[in-house]
Parts: sequence; C-alpha cells; structure tokens
Amino acid sequence: MSIQCPTPNHEDEVVLLGHGAGGRLTAELLESLVLPAVGGGAGPLEDAALLPSHPSLVMSTDSFVVSPLFFPGGDIGSLAVHGTVNDLAMRGAWPLALSVSLIVEEGLPLAELRSVMVSLGKAAQNVGVPVITGDTKVVGRGAADRLFINTTGIGQRHELLCLSAALARPGDAVLLSGPIGLHGTTVLSTREGLGFESDIASDTRPLHRLVRALAPLGEAVHVLRDPTRGGLAAALNEIARDSSAAVEIEEHAVPVPQAVASACDLLGLDPLVVANEGCLVAFVDATAAEAALAAMRSLPEGAQAVRIGEVLPQGQGQGPQGRVTMRTLVGARRIVEMPLGEQLPRIC
Repeated sequence: MSIQCPTPNHEDEVVLLGHGAGGRLTAELLESLVLPAVGGGAGPLEDAALLPSHPSLVMSTDSFVVSPLFFPGGDIGSLAVHGTVNDLAMRGAWPLALSVSLIVEEGLPLAELRSVMVSLGKAAQNVGVPVITGDTKVVGRGAADRLFINTTGIGQRHELLCLSAALARPGDAVLLSGPIGLHGTTVLSTREGLGFESDIASDTRPLHRLVRALAPLGEAVHVLRDPTRGGLAAALNEIARDSSAAVEIEEHAVPVPQAVASACDLLGLDPLVVANEGCLVAFVDATAAEAALAAMRSLPEGAQAVRIGEVLPQGQGQGPQGRVTMRTLVGARRIVEMPLGEQLPRIC
C-alpha cells in the first residue's frame, strides 16, 4: 500500500504578518492573489507608477500602521508624508499634492490625534506639498490599533530622469545616501522598552531634494530605491531581480551606526534587513559615481553618502544574475538573501 502526502488546502491558509514585510512572502501574496485580481503584474513593481495617459505624472499610495505612534525622530504623521513623498521621488518625481485618510480607533485621546495631525501638517508644509483631499473613519474599540493613516501622492517627473528597478546595468556603481537601520531599531526599541532609543533616532525625512540634486546627471542615474520594509537587503534583491543583474556590495563600506549594530547583535537581526525611512540606494553609471556622491553630499540628507558596491560584469563567472552578494570583512563572499517574512512588525 502506498502512502501519499495530502494535497495542501490553500483555502485554509491565512494572512501572516510576514505577508506585509516587503520580502518573499509579500511578493508571493502579490503575484498569486493581488495582482491577478486587478489585472496587474506586467513589469517591475516600482515605488510609484507613471500615469498611463500622462506619463509625466507619477502616483503612489501607502498606508502607515506604525506602533507606537510617537518615537524618537518622528511620529506616524510626519512618517506618512515622508514615506509617500519618497516613493514619488524614487521615480524621479517632485511632489505636487497629497491626500490623507485616517482610520481612528474609538478611545484615542484627541490630544494625541491633534499632535499627529499638527506633525503631519508641518511635514507637508516643510516639503512644500499641499494636502488637497482626504477622509476620516472612526471604528470601534479593538477594530484597529489606535490610528492608521493612508496617503496618496501625485508628482511631476523630472524630465531628465528615467528611473526603474529594471535599469541597473553591468558596471554601475551602487551608492547609499546615509547610514542604515536607524528607523527600524528606533521604533522597535521604543515599543519594547529596550533602551536603545536614548542613543538613536529614526531617520525619517523627505528625499525629493536629494533626487533633484541628482537630476542634472540625467541618464547616468539608472535606479533609485528607498530601502524601507525589508531594508537594504530587500531593495537590492528587488533591483537585482528586475534588472537580471549580479550585485555585489562591500561589508566594510555599508555604514551601520554603532547603536544599530549593538541593537541588532542583541536581537539577532541583520542590519541589512532593518527598515529605513531617510536614505536611498542609487545605481549610477560608474563614470558619474563621484559626481553623484558630490551632489548628494551637498545636502544635509546626503552628507554621509558612500559607494557600497557595483553591478558585476556579465560572463565572468560571478554567479547567477539576479543575485546579491556581499564581500565580507575577511574577504569571503556571502549571499544576501531576500528577507522571508516579518522580523520587525509595525515599523512603518
């Protein structure tokens, strides 16, 4: 008598926190369920989309569920503005307008809601983008966790920039505008009372001015991505996959603040998978790398910009395309995997 394993019953599967982490589980959910339902899926999944009838306009939408609502360096209000402005910027767009929708849990103190909205308004004002529409819903106790915010942004694309995660090329320099891991470790430490929040603060900030500084380099700038959920590891893997490129970074070149490194050592985390909200990774033609670094370093948000790696030439036995490797401190290579699921839930 033969024994066969039962066929998995997908109807019994449920959504996991990891499905929202920006890693492999997120990609599986999108490819198997979300995109087929809406007729999408052609081409790379970008941070923002060009409007089909007006390709000079860019649109992005995002939802923010960070817990706690307030953390060193920011709060859910400013984060909502920065996150959407940055998604537009990664397609080379200057923000024109935002919408803001609130889902508020019954019982949230009005003083906290007021503080969030004041912060959101100040962040939008500092960016120079008006909030032109929105919506407010209140749900019963337990139906949400205090406050969720959804923002949608419309932007005008810089005419000199044509950016996509599919445009990385062999020989490109990989640049990073600043240190990694600050946002994720700050939020987690504040939520769990780990004590690191006294030494670090979230890096949440807008990056559209940094992108404008890169615009004069035009076609030499191929890819921009802000490494939020899933951190630098997820961003690099997405670009390598969509460009069919072999990407290699240098461990010694990746800036990891000491407080972040200490927190990650304590928690067993890799800083490469920790979320960021105020830095970007850029793939640029190697001949323009120094000019790109100089442009980024001319602004406060890019003052610590560094070169961290390159896209390897094809056909030199450097391993399969679509893979990210890291040259370690001892000279060995290790594969930088796409994160599987959620290691730091509710950080954006």
